[in-house]
Amino acid sequence: MVNRPLLSNRPSWLRIPEPGDFRSPVHDKRVVARLGLFLGAAILILFVTGLISHLHQHPVSWLPFGPEPVWAYRLNQGLHVAVGFATLPLVLAKLYTVYPQFFVRPPVTGWQHALERASVGVLVAATVFQIVTGILNVFKLYVFGFSFTGVHYATAWLAFGAALVHVGIKLPVMFRAFAAGARNLDSDDPGPDRSPNGDATDGTTRRGFLGSVAVATLFLTALTVGQTVTPLRAVALLAPRDPFDGPQGLAVNKTARGAGVEELATAEDWALELVGPAGTSHLTRADLLAMSQHEAVLPIACVEGWSASARWTGVRMRDLATLSGGRPDDPVHVVSLQEAGTSYATSDLPGSYVAHDDTLLALTLAGEDLDLDHGFPARIIAPNRPGVLQTKWVSRLVVGNAA
Repeated sequence: MVNRPLLSNRPSWLRIPEPGDFRSPVHDKRVVARLGLFLGAAILILFVTGLISHLHQHPVSWLPFGPEPVWAYRLNQGLHVAVGFATLPLVLAKLYTVYPQFFVRPPVTGWQHALERASVGVLVAATVFQIVTGILNVFKLYVFGFSFTGVHYATAWLAFGAALVHVGIKLPVMFRAFAAGARNLDSDDPGPDRSPNGDATDGTTRRGFLGSVAVATLFLTALTVGQTVTPLRAVALLAPRDPFDGPQGLAVNKTARGAGVEELATAEDWALELVGPAGTSHLTRADLLAMSQHEAVLPIACVEGWSASARWTGVRMRDLATLSGGRPDDPVHVVSLQEAGTSYATSDLPGSYVAHDDTLLALTLAGEDLDLDHGFPARIIAPNRPGVLQTKWVSRLVVGNAA
């Protein structure tokens, strides 16, 4: 009783708002439901494409990937990064439409409400974390002190699980909101956030807000997707990487200097160590160039979303597998000149990749010797494969189960 006069005399700017104080029609449940649908679709696409990318790099026996179609990983990762950027305005818009709910009192009214609020908290935190760290990774700004791939993958499951719980709880509300919108976006049913004077412009405002979000999303996508979709390259003003900006007209993520292999890669005594059932042999670059050469036009498709096709020439991996005494579809373990333990210093080519015509130990790019930063003296190039697994500066191939 003593505090009531103090509360009644409190300035308006100190008063805790109530949901009814927010009169803007953009907080209408129909707007929230539509944004939720778009955001849910984006989260689903990001989860599926991210899972595919992760399983490419960390394969499992029950879901093997093969070399066909050759463009599949390029499309997958380009879509993943493009939708990741597009999700940013969707998340901001969604948070704006629902922020009045932060002032609902009491904050929890039962177990179902508590579960709903908990799922929202986890979903918002995980989604914002994924977007921020994902964009930083695309721009190669590793300001966080943890392994991006492992944490990004684990958090993706957290976000997807929270999204499933939230959608399951809110589905009846979404159906009612869509039904109301289907009858008429200017329905006379005011709803909790409808302006009390029944302003006839409310429907226009809602449509204008949703239209603005759509324009912002498409605009941001157009300014970044050019690093994957070549025809939009000229307008990719926010794209962190021009895929054709680099030696021999192809971008580079890791240079020879950065990998610490300059001296080893240019040494006159470099020779490929080929280990197989027939034993161990050593092939100089001249030996490799004297073998039957095959040309393939294949993309480098980077996990950061950029990709570009190039013309590669080299020795088919299946020919090298056969030369070692193995079968043309034996798996091959690839070892780089990079220091052991370095990220992506080794990779594994499953048998389906080894047997494919276009899987090469590449020696030239666009008709010229490989640039040092592109993997001279020899590198792997294979269809439908992440760029980080197209091992550069190859020093050793182990065919089949050879030790």
